Amino acid sequence: MIEHPATGAGKKRLSSRDLALVASFAALIAVLGLPGGIQVFGNAVPVTLQTLGIMLAGSILGWKRASLSVLVLLVLVAAGLPLLSGGRGGLAVFVGPSAGYLVGWVLGAAVIGWLVQTRLPAYPMWWGALANVAGGIAAVYLVGILVQAAVTGTSVLAAATLSLVFLPGDALKVVIATAVASAVHRGYPGITERIGTRKSQSAGERVSTR
Repeated sequence: MIEHPATGAGKKRLSSRDLALVASFAALIAVLGLPGGIQVFGNAVPVTLQTLGIMLAGSILGWKRASLSVLVLLVLVAAGLPLLSGGRGGLAVFVGPSAGYLVGWVLGAAVIGWLVQTRLPAYPMWWGALANVAGGIAAVYLVGILVQAAVTGTSVLAAATLSLVFLPGDALKVVIATAVASAVHRGYPGITERIGTRKSQSAGERVSTR
């Protein structure tokens, strides 16, 4: 049996198309921060549009490229670029009350992307909405609340209560992200790979070289 070197496990690299999509969605998340954030009821974590970008990235790119696009954004923020809502940037944002929500963006994008990929090539609206709720709300809030409680010295219950102000806006973002992703998947059905597709294709190619 001869295994083609380009199809070996772990040898697959991101294509130029993948990199372009990662960069585009990192830019989209940054652009959604331009309107700024709103402080509600004294919560130190602002309400922003950037979580909409997280939901769109996960819903359209899949877990790997979506989480990578968020990581690219956060690296640029850490480098000092003012890409978060209100023109925030620098290492200080990663030790503040909103630090957990930023880390939660990576997890949230990955959760959304993975759930969406398990159903492809179909994209049922109800499943897309569920994926956005699980990743864009539940996963992000989980990390965000725990870190906010630790940073501010408050209880987890108090931090969770403060997070309730995000729910109405995030529910609307779920609707928007699901509708946009549905249109994208109809227009570009191959934009996201189904989980296991690449592995199956590689296995088939190895068999053909025997």
